[in-house]
Order: sequence, then structure tokens, then C-alpha cells
Amino acid sequence: MKLLIVESPSKAKTIAKYLDGAYEVRASVGHIRDLPKSNKKAVDIEGGFIPHYEVSAGKEKVISEIKSLAKKSNEILLATDPDREGEAIAWHIQEACGLKTAKRVAFHEITKEAILEAIQHPREIDINLKEAQEARRVLDRLVGYDLSGIIWKKVRYGLSAGRVQSPALRIIMEREREIRAFIPVTYYVIAGEFSTVGRMKESKTYTLILECEKQPNDKAEAERIVREGKNSNWEVVSIESTEVSRSPKAPFTTSTLQQAASSRLGYSPSRTMGIAQKLYEKGLITYMRTDSTTLSATAVAEIASVIEKNFGKENLEIRQYKTKSKNAQEAHEAIRPTHATQRSGGTNDDEKRLYSLIWERAVSSQMKDAKLKRSKVTANIPSKSIPDFSVTGSILLSPGWLLASEDAKSDDVILPELKPNDTLNLKTLQSIEKQTEPPNRYSEAGLIKELEKRGIGRPSTYASIMTTIEARGYVEKINKALHPTDTGEVVISFLEDHFASYISDTFTADMEDKLDLIAEGKATYLKTLKDFYGPFLKDVKSKENLEKATSMGDAPEGMKCPLCNAKMVIKLAKNGKFYSCIRYPECMGARKMDGDVMEGPKLLGKKCPKCEKGELMEREGKYGKFIACSNYPKCKYIEQDEEMRKANSTGVSCNKCKDGYMEERKGRFGIFYACSNYPDCKHIIKTRPTGNRCTYKKDDGTECGELMMEGTKTIPERCSDKGCPMHNPHKLNKEEK
Repeated sequence: MKLLIVESPSKAKTIAKYLDGAYEVRASVGHIRDLPKSNKKAVDIEGGFIPHYEVSAGKEKVISEIKSLAKKSNEILLATDPDREGEAIAWHIQEACGLKTAKRVAFHEITKEAILEAIQHPREIDINLKEAQEARRVLDRLVGYDLSGIIWKKVRYGLSAGRVQSPALRIIMEREREIRAFIPVTYYVIAGEFSTVGRMKESKTYTLILECEKQPNDKAEAERIVREGKNSNWEVVSIESTEVSRSPKAPFTTSTLQQAASSRLGYSPSRTMGIAQKLYEKGLITYMRTDSTTLSATAVAEIASVIEKNFGKENLEIRQYKTKSKNAQEAHEAIRPTHATQRSGGTNDDEKRLYSLIWERAVSSQMKDAKLKRSKVTANIPSKSIPDFSVTGSILLSPGWLLASEDAKSDDVILPELKPNDTLNLKTLQSIEKQTEPPNRYSEAGLIKELEKRGIGRPSTYASIMTTIEARGYVEKINKALHPTDTGEVVISFLEDHFASYISDTFTADMEDKLDLIAEGKATYLKTLKDFYGPFLKDVKSKENLEKATSMGDAPEGMKCPLCNAKMVIKLAKNGKFYSCIRYPECMGARKMDGDVMEGPKLLGKKCPKCEKGELMEREGKYGKFIACSNYPKCKYIEQDEEMRKANSTGVSCNKCKDGYMEERKGRFGIFYACSNYPDCKHIIKTRPTGNRCTYKKDDGTECGELMMEGTKTIPERCSDKGCPMHNPHKLNKEEK
């Protein structure tokens, strides 16, 4: 028996179809091992940055199956993805399953020809590629853990920083500061609507909109131009015509695919990569993580044949594109259809739209330029006492690559045939006051383009960067634009003040270069990490005595403390920004952002029943008022006040501690029901209790006795115990019911 191992079940299914039973094809279902969540166990720094891997949850069965099949196999091939991560996954499979004789095969497209060709050329696992991926993983863990640790202490618990996510957030924040600092300038747009008769055989009247070439900043000047323009005749001053070419764009890389899918289809980077992954696994496109614009000779020949057949030989032009990324792996190809003859691909609308985009870009990349005649008509009044007015239009002379692509087809103005001194009849002339606008915020596509330009990240990381900064609450997407949140601003400001060198473009790009050197065998794993981590750790430790950083600057001049009338500063709390007295903690004065006085914690004059040292105080949190110990976080005693307890109580006694009552509570995942004796009793159920107890008879004849919960339309009532058959009563047979 022969065994071939891939990552994805759908990929395994496609490949098995091509191999006609010659190989038993199995999937590892992604990574089978990873670093543990606890950083103390993850990396042995003193031992030489040795990572300690653990089998991922649920992968024991996969490993057991592979081991079993491997014992019966006389040939084992590891056919994971053709990149560093794929190489690392292959190594982990080999190590975890003890596959000493396994060989590595790689292909960039899932076609019968590519797979059979790869199988003929097996090789050893490339340890350099594996170590480059391992160095990235360890580096990201060390940087993220140490920076996040100090942010927890100095900003707020639960926040995080990262080697790549933080530079991305910094770029977004830099743009936000540009927008805030922008001072708008008033100017006036003056445009006139004119009519003229063309010189074609049929006398057709055309309407043209001409704009003033020098838009004035002065209102009086704008009024003068409009006044003189209205009181004069208009004529054509000049006509300039030039023939221009529009060249096709290179085939897609990961970055340009994400950008185009965002602008053309409205897909987020993570959505784009998910769809592309499915297209790849179905054998419809080549591997979708690449920074190369290269096309293989076979692909170019097939595309040329498609162009000749569908668009004519006169539109064919074989082209080679230079990859912009200095670290591009030229052995890889650009993203293209595996078979250019297949115009449409995919099983749902998302897949079909993305496939069509990839097909258009790949085919049009080997076609001739589009030719256009671009003309500029300039007009003025005879005295020429006002600036020239002009309009530009174009006519498509030869469509070239536009025949194969909807990309950037223009809506240019079609101009009539005119000559100098021709009369233009003014219909309207008006001035509109406008203001210059600040630079646009980054969209996801724009940020990816900027990250690639600065050498930050790799093709496989762009989508995860976007997902991470949004999931952490550092950025929110409003009408496709990325806005930094208050939390994001405080975190990145803290990092800029104290760790600027580690979130700079140069550091991040240089580290990518060093990882590439490991992949090429020109640098070692140990030396690269050692050279970085020693100075980094020293720098982190030197910042441990910093003051807590929650301030976001001074409050407006008129905003005074409601208690002592002192100045106020803007601070960040879990629930957002607020104004705090500059004398805090001596003065507890605070205001909401609308200026209203914010009630602070109210001391109740009672000792904490748990630690007996602190004093109980009423606080207001995300989910309403509660009573807590003043020694928090050393003492985490919490209770609700009597009024809230009455409002939230269900009246159903807790069946665990017997003397408590089930109360409605709110958490980060919504409403749940918990015992009033929390934290001494931690009994929790997800749905409102009915007051009944479960009467299901166990094997020993006793009743279950757990609380019954409200159900759904089809299940009126069910047991709160997941292990009880009455938890899903619709699954019971008639006798059990």
C-alpha cells in the first residue's frame, strides 16, 4: 500500500480522484501540533529557543490513523501546501507519527498532471524552510507575550501586541493623526454647461461640462469669474489630442487578489482567502499564497490559445512581469486558473465571482494594450480675462486586453469634433464653495497594499492581520474604512512611546529578511533568535517601572472637575473614554464625554465578608450596578444589591447548594442564570429555569432531579444537565418519553 498525506479533507478527495486508487489519501486536517497556550511551557529560551509542541485538541485520532496506515505502507508521501507553513506541517506529521521513511512532494496546482509529476520527484523535508517557519512562530510568540504582558500591567488587562499586528495598527493611527491635524482650505469649483453642434453628417447638439482650470480660493474672485463669464461669448481656444495606451495588469499575487476582491467584489481579505482556498482544493486555481507574478510556460501557451480562439490573434501579446516583492519566491507561480480554457468555475456565487476575477486577470495579462484617443478641449471668453475652462474625453480605438476584463473599463466623456474658434453656447455657469479634504482612511485593501509596500508581513499573514486588529477591538470598520478605536489609540501610543523600534517599518521588514535568510540556509535559527531576544528582553524589563498609561491627553479648556474644579484629562476605561480629575487618585471627580458628572464608586460602610479587610462599595460596570470589595483585584468578592437581586431573581431555588436562588445575569456572551450564592456556589445554566425538576428515571431507578429549563417551540421544557436524555427530549423514543 502507498500512503499520501495532505492537510484538507476536500483536497484529499480531489487528489484521490486523480490517483485512481494508486495511493491511500488521508488528511491531517491542518496542523496536528502547536505551541501550548501557556508561554512558560511553550519555548525553552535558555535551552536554545527550543519549542515544546503539544498535539492539538482532537488530533489524537488523526495521528493514530496515520500511524496505523503507515505500518501497512511501503511508500509514504507528505503532500502539504508548497510554502513554509506547509513544510512545517509536513515535518510535524513526520515527527508526531514517527514516519522515518516519509518523503516530501510539492505541487502548486491540484491537477492530475501536476500531482503525477510531483510524485515522480519526491525529496526530503526542507529543514531550512521548516526552521524559518518555526522561527516566525517562536518570534511572534515571544514578542507578543512580552509586549502584551507589559500592556496588561500598564494599560489594561486582556490587551495584546504583536510583531506584525502592531505596525499595522501604527500605520492606521498615523493616518488618523494626519486627518485630525488637517486644516481645510476653502476653494471654489466653477463649472459651466455649454451646448454646441458637432461636425458629423447629422447636426447633433452636444452638451459639455467644462471646469475652471485654476479654482480660486477667494470668493470675490470666484464671483468675478462667474460674472464675466455670463456676460461674454465663449469659444474654443484649443484642442489637444494624443493617443494613449493602457497596459494590462500582472496576474494576481495574494496581496493584489485581496485588494481587487475588496474593491471589485466587496470581500474582506479573510473571506477572499477562504473562497480561494476552496477553489484551490477543487483544483480550479493554483496555490493562492504567493508573491510571484510569474506564469509557467505551459500556462502561457494555454492562455495564448484561449486568446487566439476567443479574442483573435491580433490581441495576443506574450508578456513577462517583474515581481515587485524583493523576497518573492520565483519558483512559485502567480494565482491563475489551472485550466484557462475553463471560463467559469466554482459551485456557488462567491466562488464563481472570485474565479471569474482570477481568470480575467490571468488571461488579460497576455493581451495587447488598449489604445485610446484622449482629447482635451479648452475654452474661454475673447478677452481671456478669466482662467481657461476645459474638459477631457476619450475614444476607445482598440480594446486590446479590455475584451477579456471588466477591470477599469472607463466611463470617459465622448467629445464632439470641434476646431479652435468654434462657438460654445453658455447655458449655465455657477460657483460651488468646497473645502479641501484630509487623506482617506485606509480600507482593508489599501492597508494590505501599504503593508506590502513597506515589506511588513507575508502573503499568508495579511488576512490574519486584518482579522486580529478588528477582533482585538483596536479598529472598527465603518463604510469599508478602518477607524482606530480608543483602545487601539492608547495601546499604539504606549508602544510608540516605549517600544518604537520594535513596531517600526525597518524592524519588521528587516526581520522578514532574516527569516528569508533562514529559509535560504544563509542564517541559523538559533543565532537569529538569540541576536534579537537578548536586547529585546532587556528593553522590556527596563520599562517595568513605568506609570499606568490610560491618559489620552488633556480635556477641553472649559472642562473642570465637578469636585475640586481642577483641570481634567481624558482617560480610557473598559467602557470607553471619560474625563478624570488631573489630581486622581487624591480626587475622584469624573465626567462623561458629554460633560455630565459621572458617579464614582460609593462606599457602603460595610466590611467585605470575604477578606474582612476591604470595604464594600457600589460600582457601575458594563452590565449594570454591583457591589464589590474595595481591595479588588486582590479580593474579588462581588454581589448584587438587594434591589437588583429582587429584579433578577427567578424565584427558583438552586438545586446544588439548596439555600441559594437562580438569578438572571448578563455576561460577555449574553444572558445566563446563576446561583445567588456565587462565588461560593458556581452553579450556572444557560436558559431560564421553570421551577420544575427533571423526573427522568436513571438505570438505578432514581430521578435525575436537575433543574428544568424553558425550551423552544418544538421542545417546551428540557433538563439543564447536558448528560441527561431529557436535555434533548426530541431524540427520545416513545418508551423513554
